[in-house]
Amino acid sequence: MANKIKYGLSNVYYAIGTPGTGNTMTYNTPVAIPGAVNLSLDPQGDSSPFYADNIVYWQGYANTGYEGDLEIALIPDSFKKDVLGMINDGKSVLIEDANAATVHFALLFQFEGDAKATKHVLYNCTVARPNVGGATKESSIEPQTETLSLTATTVYFSTVDAECVKAEANEASNATTYSGWTSSVYTPTAPGT
Repeated sequence: MANKIKYGLSNVYYAIGTPGTGNTMTYNTPVAIPGAVNLSLDPQGDSSPFYADNIVYWQGYANTGYEGDLEIALIPDSFKKDVLGMINDGKSVLIEDANAATVHFALLFQFEGDAKATKHVLYNCTVARPNVGGATKESSIEPQTETLSLTATTVYFSTVDAECVKAEANEASNATTYSGWTSSVYTPTAPGT
């Protein structure tokens, strides 16, 4: 049975990517990011109308990925070190390195559905440093979240001969692939296999 609705963001993971030749990527084992609150991504890319015969004769769209925000309860130290390039010094103090290199990673997550969750992966993400902020405690404790601004672009997979931005698995997907979604970053398979 297909989903009629979606709700609930959960099972957010990141997997460090190592860029290869020809816009390819290899990935480490995914690591959990607990405390997912919200994910909001806007598609990126321009439309290109071509006018002829006094009308839009042809319309093309460039898919350059997504930009948006991942809101979580608290950014885990593992993410701060692995992705943001913070240094853990000899006294276990995290130090922000102004010269940290940009790290590419895959972002895995799922949205619940009335029938079954839909699982997603964005293949080539980068993030900006998060804002630093907080507020005083008043008569009740109000949890404050942290937000990561992400950009997701393409990775080339020769198996489908395509620049891929994201993939998703749902109730119709292979059962083994679906159940093992967060154990590794999904690599598209050739059509018919």
